Amino acid sequence: MLLHGIHPAIATPFYSDGRLYLKKLEHNVDRYTRGPVTGVVVLGSTGEAVMLNSQEQHQVLSTAIAAAAPEKVMVAGCGHESVRETVEMCETAASLGYDVAMVRTPHYYRAQMTPLAMLTYFRTVADRSPLPIVMYSFPQCTGYDLPVELIAELANHSNIIGIKESSGDLAKVERMVQLTRHIKRETRVTHEFQPVTRRMIEKATAAPVGDFVAAGALAATAAKPSSAAVQVIGTLRTRPKEVGFQVLVGSGNKLHALLKSGAVGGVLAFAACAPTACYEIYAAFRDNDHALAAEKQVRVEQACIRVVSELGIPGVKYASELNGFAGGVPRLPLLPLTATQRREVEELMADIKS
Repeated sequence: MLLHGIHPAIATPFYSDGRLYLKKLEHNVDRYTRGPVTGVVVLGSTGEAVMLNSQEQHQVLSTAIAAAAPEKVMVAGCGHESVRETVEMCETAASLGYDVAMVRTPHYYRAQMTPLAMLTYFRTVADRSPLPIVMYSFPQCTGYDLPVELIAELANHSNIIGIKESSGDLAKVERMVQLTRHIKRETRVTHEFQPVTRRMIEKATAAPVGDFVAAGALAATAAKPSSAAVQVIGTLRTRPKEVGFQVLVGSGNKLHALLKSGAVGGVLAFAACAPTACYEIYAAFRDNDHALAAEKQVRVEQACIRVVSELGIPGVKYASELNGFAGGVPRLPLLPLTATQRREVEELMADIKS
C-alpha cells in the first residue's frame, strides 16, 4: 500500500454529554476525503481512541469508512496493550474495509517492555493481522521510544510496511531511513501513481474484496494489460511501483525538515484542522521547490506548536471548527479550552484556511 503524502489524524466528535456524534464524523470524513490528502487515520491519538470502549471504537470505524471516498487510504488505529486485543481490532478493521492498521507501542507495563518483548509483540501482530501494519511510536504520550535498531529489525517483516514516528527527532528519522533503505517491495498504484485501495477495487469490479491482496493477485478478473506494466482490473488501470519501508512523521511543525530527512509523508494532528495547509508543504517538497516548502512551513509552525503540542486535542478540535470541521468538546478528564485560549487559537489560525 502506497502511503506517500498527508494523512490527517482526525478527531472524534462528541455531543456535549460525551456521546459519539456520528453525523458530524460523517461530515468530517466526507470533507477530508474530497481534498488532496492521501488518506485518513481514524482512532489515532487525536481521535481519543483510549477514551472509547470497544463498541464505540467499532461505531467510529464503521461510520468513517462508510463516509470515505474510495480512492483515499483508510488507516485504523488498532493498537492495544495485548497482542490478542490488537489482532482482534485489526480483524475488525479489515472486515469493515480498512486498508492499513496502525499499531502503537504497548507501554503500561513499561519496565517489562524489553526489546525482545516489543519485537515479539509487533511480529506476532503482523503474523496474524489481515491488514498491513504501520507501527506507531509516540514517546510523548507512551513514555516509550521505539529504538531505531528495533524498528529496522521489524521493518524486515513482510506485513510491516511502515511507521508513524512522532518523536520529531530528525536524526532518528535519518537513521531509520538509512537502516531500512535495503527493503524493496512492490505495490500496485493507479495509472496516475496514486494508491490502489480495497474500495477502489470493489468499485472497479463491482464485487466485494475479502482480505486485501495486491492487485496483481486478481489476474483472473483482469483484462489483457495494455503494456507490461499496466494491469486493468475491471475499470481500474493499475501499474506496479517499488516502495521501501515507509516512514511517516507526526510533527507538523517540522514536516519540511523531516521530509528532507527521508520521510515519505505525515500522519498529522494539525492536518485535522488544516489539511490543505499541510498538503501544500508536502506538495512543494515533492515538486522539489524547497523555498516554497520552507515558506509554507513557516506559515504554520507556531500554530502547530501551540495548537497541537501544547493545547492538545482540545486545541485541535477548536481549530478544526474554525476551518469548518466538526470539533466539539473532548471527553473528560480532558478539558475544553478557556475563552483566552480560544482567542489565542483564533489568532493563530486566522490566515490558515483549509
